[in-house]
Amino acid sequence: MVDIKSIRMGLKIDLDGELFVVNEFQHVSPGNKRAFVRAKIKNMKTGQVLEKTFRHGDPIREPDFEEKEMQYLYKDETGYHFMDSATYEQTFLNADQLGDQKKFIKENMEVKILYHNGQLIDIRLPFFAELEITETEPGFKGDTASGGSKPATLETGAVIQVPIFINVGDRVKVDTRSGEYMERVK
Repeated sequence: MVDIKSIRMGLKIDLDGELFVVNEFQHVSPGNKRAFVRAKIKNMKTGQVLEKTFRHGDPIREPDFEEKEMQYLYKDETGYHFMDSATYEQTFLNADQLGDQKKFIKENMEVKILYHNGQLIDIRLPFFAELEITETEPGFKGDTASGGSKPATLETGAVIQVPIFINVGDRVKVDTRSGEYMERVK
């Protein structure tokens, strides 16, 4: 059971046998009344978004997950292929199952895949990925980190904003959760 104080973005909960993930939440403490949490939750199977109010004492259950460490192998016309690091079993995911995370995944990356009742429900990339810049406008002498930003294409095809001094061939650290540039890797 989860207390309403523990509700946060990305929390997965089991409501009446359905799996949901918390997309937005707001803790509310009205004057002399009991606090509650107003949340937008998304059904992990259907994609339906609901608004739900959780009060102190409401039964909020975290589902039982099986988490597997897997290595991303390659992408072909059928989708993305992963291998279980322990059993060497291979799993296939399509682009819809990966969602926006496919923009930051590269070969040999270690990921965690979550299963619930034998069914794949989520994939978790490492929080940060080091990727190479394949296309961007050239930087010029005198450009500084605080001098603005420009779009750059990563080796995975994702386009992010980077400082002006970043050039083609540079490796950068990217936050896979937000898609933001963190730093240049030497």
